[in-house]
Amino acid sequence: MWSLNQNGRGAAETVTLEAHAARAGAALACVYSSSAELDAAVIAARRAAGVYGPKRRRKQMLTTAAGIAVGLVAILFLIV
Repeated sequence: MWSLNQNGRGAAETVTLEAHAARAGAALACVYSSSAELDAAVIAARRAAGVYGPKRRRKQMLTTAAGIAVGLVAILFLIV
């Protein structure tokens, strides 16, 4: 396939092309074993950057407190 030209550069070009192909393959290698891991890493990075806004813990805590209060009222209503 590769023929040696008059200057003897055919073999050198082959070695250079193989080196470039090896570097390109290494550049395309992904540290994630699946797309799910990649997506999780992207979402984690975006959360860390604040893209999704502040966390909604206060709303969750109020909902939990309201549920507990309703449960206690129901229990008190059944006791009395």
